[in-house]
Amino acid sequence: MMRKFDLPNSKLIYYERFLDAPRANSLFGKLLAEIKWQQDKITLFGKTHLQPRLTALFSVKEKTYTYSGITMHPQAFPDYLYSILLELNKKFDTNFNTCLVNLYRDGADSNGWHADNEKELGKNPVIASISLGEIRKFKIKHNTLKKEKLDFWLESGSLLLMAGETQHYWKHQIPKTKKPVKPRINLTFREIK
Repeated sequence: MMRKFDLPNSKLIYYERFLDAPRANSLFGKLLAEIKWQQDKITLFGKTHLQPRLTALFSVKEKTYTYSGITMHPQAFPDYLYSILLELNKKFDTNFNTCLVNLYRDGADSNGWHADNEKELGKNPVIASISLGEIRKFKIKHNTLKKEKLDFWLESGSLLLMAGETQHYWKHQIPKTKKPVKPRINLTFREIK
């Protein structure tokens, strides 16, 4: 099922079952076991603390990726992840060359309000975000139109495509939750120019 959201200054499309359950479960297990995860320190509002999730960066280029004061050095794509990148490029006519992977170990792991608007992503970045593992809430809000906001659940195997002017006008997050939740992996494919 595909759902296009009618939001101002945005192109936001949700594919509920982009990957079928067996493929999503297999990919989740491989990534959880095989990735060399890192936990970086991040400075927000003058305070430095550990980022509340684990990350890894894969790229076909050897370019670093910098966001929120963190510079990540890419690893080479494993074949099973690179094949998804090629599949996405074909389906969406994109030039993805990088995948930032996030591991949310439990409900205490999160990603605060942000936009993927770094200079190296270009003028109107396209982000294809695949969710694996535990279902988590995704929140998005407009920067100036305060009534424009949306919350929905990202299920395992789903893909959320953010394109157009979305990163200029909207911020999004995966909030913390006190509910007991199992791990979730998020694959965020993007093009680094």
